[in-house]
Amino acid sequence: MLETTAAILPSRNFDGTVAFYAKLGFAETGRWADQYLILATEKVEVHFAGHPNLDPSANPAGAYILSSNVDQLSRELAADGVPNEGVPRCHPAETKAWGMRELEIVDPDGNLLRIGQRVDG
Repeated sequence: MLETTAAILPSRNFDGTVAFYAKLGFAETGRWADQYLILATEKVEVHFAGHPNLDPSANPAGAYILSSNVDQLSRELAADGVPNEGVPRCHPAETKAWGMRELEIVDPDGNLLRIGQRVDG
């Protein structure tokens, strides 16, 4: 019955959101003025609602996305020059105690994305 899910995150500026998420392989698949935006890649969609007055430092929103190659994505973001401090930022992939290898990304609007891959064994 239920098949998939998509996070709905706030965005101050859809053009900036599209540009940032292109680094993650996302492409725009729908936009309704400055109210709603849909980005997709492979099997993942992320939706955005327009919030022009959002304070990125106070944004509590986030999403968890499963990946088949979190290390490759981590290397690509480092090569693109995404910093590891401030907003936006990217913390390199590392293995967590709960059996996931995770990459942490904060986008320009302060949305936290944890991208994880199950660790075998």
